[in-house]
Amino acid sequence: MPKVFKILATICIAIAIIITTSLGQAASVEELQQKSSSLSDQIKQLDQEIKTISSKLITTGAEKKTLNNELAKIETTRKKLLAELALTSKKIEQASQNIVALQSDIVVKVRDIDQNKVSIAEAVRNLRQKETNNLLEVLLGSTLLSDFITQAENLDKLQASLDEQVQALKQNKEVLEVKKTAKETEKKTLSGLKDQLSGQKLVVEETKKEKNDLLAVTKNKESNYQKLLADNLQRKKEVEAEIADVERQIKIAIDPSLLPKIGTNILQWPVTKVIITQYFGNTDFAVKHAVLYGGKGHNGIDMGVPTGSTIMSASEGKVVGTGDTDKVCPRASYGKWILIEHTNGLSTLYGHLSVIRVVEGQTVYAGQPIAFSGNTGYSTGPHLHFTVYASQGVQVTSLKSKSCGGTYRMPVASYNSYLNPLAYLPDQP
Repeated sequence: MPKVFKILATICIAIAIIITTSLGQAASVEELQQKSSSLSDQIKQLDQEIKTISSKLITTGAEKKTLNNELAKIETTRKKLLAELALTSKKIEQASQNIVALQSDIVVKVRDIDQNKVSIAEAVRNLRQKETNNLLEVLLGSTLLSDFITQAENLDKLQASLDEQVQALKQNKEVLEVKKTAKETEKKTLSGLKDQLSGQKLVVEETKKEKNDLLAVTKNKESNYQKLLADNLQRKKEVEAEIADVERQIKIAIDPSLLPKIGTNILQWPVTKVIITQYFGNTDFAVKHAVLYGGKGHNGIDMGVPTGSTIMSASEGKVVGTGDTDKVCPRASYGKWILIEHTNGLSTLYGHLSVIRVVEGQTVYAGQPIAFSGNTGYSTGPHLHFTVYASQGVQVTSLKSKSCGGTYRMPVASYNSYLNPLAYLPDQP
């Protein structure tokens, strides 16, 4: 290929990869680094504060069930939630700072690309000035062989310059694309943190309401608190008996072929830190307190998590129900709950929540945040109750409660629809 044509081909390649990007105002690199360092220090301090409060909360939670202890536990929980709220705010600030820094990097790379474009344009102008349409014309127009050789050398230099600028253009474009991808990822992180912050504020409000309600009911008297505990336990027994009576009458033949194979790890853990406080079935606690479970054992697993912990969907699926049994039967059942029907033949229930972050009919993905954990319903301490059903045998039903004097909604299922969650979850991390 003649050198002129090779040069023109190089120019075409350069034009093909040139991209246009609007320029912004680049911030000082030193200023950005200082802000980032300061935010990282603040985040570390808040992390340590949360760990200290969490340790205190464990001690408080293990103390005897008295009104003062319960109030102290609620107050400590509230302090922890406020610290987590501050932590999320700092993470939002850090993510915003990262976006600014990335934008600054993008501006620099766009300027580099523009400089490459200018250099290539200059090379094109030189090419036109030399009128190098064809090496043959150069040869015919040259009176001396040395003139021809000089022209050829100039073309070689022009080619080398173009090759260098095109390579720099390609590299800057690749780096630019990486920076843009990182910026989009950071934007998604920022969006998730803002959503988390909104939910955490609701959890703080719920905790404050819990304390006020407790004081209003007990009138700050220990005797009233102990009576409240006894009443909650009695109501729990009565509600469980009512539910058990309904579920005994449900007769559904479960088709095993519609269920995933046991041990396939088709579900994922709904919490980040797994601490199982009660297992499925006839556990020692369930046997000892058989009346609490209608004699059918524990219908799920309990995971100890502090109030305000993020609860995630165990698999992709559709939210087929949400509710709050406390509105009709306070402290007697699941409290705030979510039921998700998955695409694998299973459905999962999440109970004792503080804040629900999804709505009925919503499609969710595996690992999507759906709620914050809590202590609603009949709960001896903050935890997540997690039940796995065969989807064929569970449905959300409105139940009339004689003991509570009202109608509430919750999932009910045939006995053979309850499955051991550990059969479909990975080994405990």
